Amino acid sequence: MFKPRRLAAFFLLTVSLCVPLAGGAAAACLSQAEARQAVSSGQARPLGSMAGAAGGEIVRADLCEQGGRLVYVLSVLSGGRVVQRVLDARSGKVLK
Repeated sequence: MFKPRRLAAFFLLTVSLCVPLAGGAAAACLSQAEARQAVSSGQARPLGSMAGAAGGEIVRADLCEQGGRLVYVLSVLSGGRVVQRVLDARSGKVLK
């Protein structure tokens, strides 16, 4: 069962890594403190609010800057496979 607070805590404890995105552009991922600040200042929505758009169970999440905007880079368990999804951190729109 999905628990937004548990997922948010998992996200905050996850070590951010730079993840290659579509088009060969690299995302500069935020530290845990930077991610918390971005969410608290309204620059990014909380991860729990992105769960519906993810299309499966989120198993890893990073908040990164790519192309001048913040994006969530998610690893999602969908249909028995782990797939990567990239969502705009402000709107929740699926970018990849």
